[in-house]
Amino acid sequence: MKKIILALILGFSGILSAQNSVSGTVTNLENQPLANVSVYAPELHKGTTTDQNGKYEFKNLPNGSFRITFSIVGFTAQSKSINKLLKENTIDITLTESVFEMDEVVVSTPFNKLQSQNVMKVEHESIKTLQQKGTSTLIEGLATIPGVSQISTGTSIGKPVIRGLSGNRVLVYSQGVRIENQQFGDEHGLGLNDAGIESVEVIKGPASLLYGSDALGGVLYFNPEKFADANTFKANFSQKYFTNTQGSNSSIGLKTSTDNWKFLARGSFNTHSDYKIADGERVTNTRYNETDFKTGIGYSNSSFSSVLRYNYNKLDLGMPDNGIGEQSTSKNTEFPRQGIFNHLLSLNNVIFFQNSKLDVDLGYIANDRSEFEDSNEASLHMKLNTFNYNAKYHFPKLGKIETILGVQGMHQTNKNSGEEYLIPDATTNDFGVFGTANYEWDNSVIQAGLRFDNRNITSIAHGTEGEEGYFLPLDRSFDSFNASLGYKTKLAEPLTLRLNVATGFRAPNLAELTSNGVHEGTNRYEIGNANLKTEQNVQTDLNLEYKNTHFEFFINGFYNHVNNYIFTSPTGEVRDDNDVFAYIQDNAKLYGGEVGLHFHPHPLDWLHFETSFETVTGKKANNDYLPLIPANNWNNTLRTEFKINNWFEEGYASLNVSSTFAQKNVSGFETASDGYTLVNLAFGGTVKLGKHAFDVNLNGNNLFDKKYIAHLSRLKTDGIPNIGRNIVLGVNFNL
Repeated sequence: MKKIILALILGFSGILSAQNSVSGTVTNLENQPLANVSVYAPELHKGTTTDQNGKYEFKNLPNGSFRITFSIVGFTAQSKSINKLLKENTIDITLTESVFEMDEVVVSTPFNKLQSQNVMKVEHESIKTLQQKGTSTLIEGLATIPGVSQISTGTSIGKPVIRGLSGNRVLVYSQGVRIENQQFGDEHGLGLNDAGIESVEVIKGPASLLYGSDALGGVLYFNPEKFADANTFKANFSQKYFTNTQGSNSSIGLKTSTDNWKFLARGSFNTHSDYKIADGERVTNTRYNETDFKTGIGYSNSSFSSVLRYNYNKLDLGMPDNGIGEQSTSKNTEFPRQGIFNHLLSLNNVIFFQNSKLDVDLGYIANDRSEFEDSNEASLHMKLNTFNYNAKYHFPKLGKIETILGVQGMHQTNKNSGEEYLIPDATTNDFGVFGTANYEWDNSVIQAGLRFDNRNITSIAHGTEGEEGYFLPLDRSFDSFNASLGYKTKLAEPLTLRLNVATGFRAPNLAELTSNGVHEGTNRYEIGNANLKTEQNVQTDLNLEYKNTHFEFFINGFYNHVNNYIFTSPTGEVRDDNDVFAYIQDNAKLYGGEVGLHFHPHPLDWLHFETSFETVTGKKANNDYLPLIPANNWNNTLRTEFKINNWFEEGYASLNVSSTFAQKNVSGFETASDGYTLVNLAFGGTVKLGKHAFDVNLNGNNLFDKKYIAHLSRLKTDGIPNIGRNIVLGVNFNL
């Protein structure tokens, strides 16, 4: 079957004659060939690996400029830019050994540099690494990255928090498209499944220069699964079991590529019962079911590269409102529950010219969200349709200066068809234009940019004046100019300094402008403010990194000043037994950072010690504390790497101790939270049985069954603890 599929694609692409090619040999410092080195061209979505002699080859390459990266575990990655491609090109590479993580190309910033070369500090984590930590959802894995946490409702709903900012202040990208899924709601989760996602990049700071409104606090940029190497076929199956929720996560995928064509498809199903707290009781109706399907097809030749991807995601979520009630291990959700259907279609095109290129991303998202209170007839039903476009022209390189000019936009409509209205029917239009330049000399780089944006929001009137759910018509326009300036230099060979200053903005969302009713899950009656102004911030980031063969150290510090910060404040009024909160604005400031080290002692090549500490403080202009600020955290991991003969390779075992401190700096309507320490264990590797190999992992999370309540848990007000001990067993093998 594999040969038939591959032959069909090879035959279809055989009519295309080979154009430009690049080949070469990858060696180490001793001039020995390196096999299985990943050689990848990000703009072309094309990859290959070196053979036993360290040789590689790419065919049918474009005439314009593009980048090729070389990476393998245990060696420092390299990135080579090709500006003028000949018909036949030879690029030989020498890699130096490194015991730390592989350097990766960062695609969430404009010039697609390696992480070590980037002016802005960007956190990069592979989904495989996050999964090895045994977390049951994608957002739980993200919350293990320093500076990132989550606002959670049990184990099913999680919203990302970056350095104290959340909701519409954090922008999420997948498949090169901004995710729009009514993310203003506290009980609206991330809406992404980790199956079919390769890695995530985290920008911790204002990224409005590149992404416009809603990137004031940062960006989560999810890179989709790579296509197969040229002229190969791959299929794999993975299965995970979670003891706490008696949950199961199954995924199966296949992919194949030729020199020009590439195709992949992956389906997954995730199902969990109510989660169990430390004393053995289950939190009623925290169960959920998720179906996810991703597929993609790509084509590239000497003139352009094009990739079309589609993602379907269906969620059936229970909404806990009775705390710890009837005990059950059923996976069938009870009322109240949510039903969510999400369709994401993206098209990425790169057109190559003589010495320049045009990168165009188009996206369409259809988000259908229903909430069912006590019957299968939706009381709340919202349909959000969003069309995005993003075009960037990369000018020919002028000496050491690289320049990009881009335009971005969005057209969005929101329609209601249920009895309840959280927000009115509305239309949102965005348009932005920006330019950015990168100048590199010796061991230093300067990057600067400027941008203008306009957002227009119009809505129609609804309801009866004086009653809940009444909305006046709205027609508001918001403008903003933003800029960024970054500098990176090597103070010494092992010491790197990054300094970035950037501004960002966020236009108020529909809920903040128009709310008039009880906000479910918070026991608050919320009143919007149609006169809210745009949030505007300026943030300064300082990053110092020291890295040698056996020691790595980093320190990140930031100061973020936000004008017109939007938040809810109690009015003292009570409606329908609910306290009334109104949306108001005040200036605010957030400051803090992360510090950490990674020690790899010589000659104990199998031992690693990693530690990190993160802190953030958020205050209003009057020095009162902001709400929803995560507690300080100190994270320590002792990890070993090993191999057992020829049947168990890439083995690892780790002990993690994560200490979250008490959070006493709370806003007026929050309560303080106690600190807690969790202990986690992990073990895994690749088992080889003859010609067959499969990956296994075993995780024990909250190993001592600690009873605790996270500060950002939305079940905290009811005194409901977070998840207790959870043992996770996973297996992944090629078919």
